[in-house]
Amino acid sequence: MAELLAALIRANLAGSLAVLLVLAARPLARRWLAPQTLYGFWIAPPLAMLGALLPPLTAAPHNQRSFLAELPGLLESSGMVPILTFAWLTGMIVMAAVFAIMQVRFLNAAKAGRAGPALVGVFVPRIIMPADENRYGAEERRLVRAHEQAHLARGDHRAVALAAILQCLAWFNPLAFIAVRRMRLDQELACDATVLARYPRQRRAYAEALLKTQLSPVAPPLGCAWPPTALHPLEERVTQVAATQRSPVAGSALVAGLGLTALMAAWLAQPPAPPHDRPQWSNQRPILVLVNLAP
Repeated sequence: MAELLAALIRANLAGSLAVLLVLAARPLARRWLAPQTLYGFWIAPPLAMLGALLPPLTAAPHNQRSFLAELPGLLESSGMVPILTFAWLTGMIVMAAVFAIMQVRFLNAAKAGRAGPALVGVFVPRIIMPADENRYGAEERRLVRAHEQAHLARGDHRAVALAAILQCLAWFNPLAFIAVRRMRLDQELACDATVLARYPRQRRAYAEALLKTQLSPVAPPLGCAWPPTALHPLEERVTQVAATQRSPVAGSALVAGLGLTALMAAWLAQPPAPPHDRPQWSNQRPILVLVNLAP
């Protein structure tokens, strides 16, 4: 378990650094890049965490090992492994239970017609509309559904599910919750931009649909919806509707490069492994043994 805890710490350090870099880049990126590109930046933290879990590329003698390389041994010698493991597993279970309660609350609100529009579900996603969806005009309903279909086409519901899993695994890391909150906001803004690019002449109708949208009482952990605790969400979204749209095409290469850089940087930053963790090939010549199988 010491190795598992050490890997968890390494992954959280790499992911936290990537989150801080994305948060620092968001204000400038919002001015110059398309919302879809800004949303794509959030691929960096999970890829950085993955890179921190890959096997080290180099080996180092014991007298040159870093603190992170020595971490499993330090945890073992401290005698804290059982306590830390119990605390981590307990927190993970509690976090999963909280998410389950939130999901049930949202689904109950949806059955009562007090939730939506939203896209919920992971394996069988479905679009939820509020009971009073007639408050939207025909054109507005089409645009609202186009927004949820944009979530579905891009696989945002699976990205949200992955974010929920990472939150459970890293429940002790406050940056994980900050990152998911910002990611979900950028996800909604990216969908707004996608709809407006598809219907460029319907900006006014789309803005009016946003103004008529009531926030759900709770955001579904496994679903796409504007977080009810966000500050002035409609004002921010309507402002984007009025802004000049930027093409997300060039941003795709930028997002791919950023994700690959995060993965490789975390991998290359791995502490060198001790020699016994890597295969050691003998310099001796192999011994050939001949066995006579003849009767």
